[in-house]
Amino acid sequence: MSVPTTRDVLDHAPLRFIVGPTASGKTALALALCERLGAEVVSLDSMLVYRGLDIGTAKPTAAERAAVPHHMLDLVEPSERFDVQRYLNELRGTLADLERRRVPALLVGGTGFYLAAVLRGLFEGPPVDPEVRAQLERRAQEVGPEALHAELSALDPVSAARLHPNDVRRVVRALEVAAQTGRTLSDWQREWGSGPGPRETRARLIGLEVPTDELDRRIRARTAAMLDAGWREEALRVRSDPGFGPSAIQALGYPEVLAWADGAATRAETEALIALRTRQFARRQRTWYRKFAIHWLPVDAPDLVERACACLDPAT
Repeated sequence: MSVPTTRDVLDHAPLRFIVGPTASGKTALALALCERLGAEVVSLDSMLVYRGLDIGTAKPTAAERAAVPHHMLDLVEPSERFDVQRYLNELRGTLADLERRRVPALLVGGTGFYLAAVLRGLFEGPPVDPEVRAQLERRAQEVGPEALHAELSALDPVSAARLHPNDVRRVVRALEVAAQTGRTLSDWQREWGSGPGPRETRARLIGLEVPTDELDRRIRARTAAMLDAGWREEALRVRSDPGFGPSAIQALGYPEVLAWADGAATRAETEALIALRTRQFARRQRTWYRKFAIHWLPVDAPDLVERACACLDPAT
């Protein structure tokens, strides 16, 4: 849903966020706050846009979505490509609709790159050089996506870590930026995300702070629960129809679950590996959050909801 307008809704709509590492309890707090504030949840998660990726992405349940309306979920099939530009276009339509209905929006999620894009816009990079791009695309066909991704890993390990080898288009773009500018894409993005803009100065951001040991415990428990709930069957169903595209296959844990389903690992090995990769992902999330002025609240605070309400109130 995209509503054309001459005035960007992101430049005037109230922007309130709940962020935090995966498994920190963002959904539970969001539900409580929405009931208190009369708000609706707007997902700030790059993987909740895919239909059918429910268990493995910890998508809000049907009961949670019935209790409080949620937006920016189930937008595309896993076989479709989805990127941050499309997210922003859909988000503008959602926020415009909520604004017309005079309903507060609460943006909730852990995708730091999407948070940066909402608050600071997109890093556009240099214009496409058709010759450079054509050379890189030919190289991708000659050596294969894995080898091309390995070249990016040697040149720009930060960008390579967030891009799946099968996402050839973005791997090519990262190599293209480096070839054209002499600087890595991650360097450019670091500079782009280094300071607040007008949207950020008026935004309200709260984050859930969880001690590392407790977060590790939560991650292990949630991983086991998701596997028990049928994550393996979900992954097989999606792979069978409609299939994973280059964006959806990057969803945390799905490649590992499919390897287990194909007999390449045991349940115990899969569970341990997903928990490890989830902890690593949580560390990367925390790195992203350092770029922003977030008001951190301890997740175990007895007055968490009241403190969060106070932080989100523009009058305070």
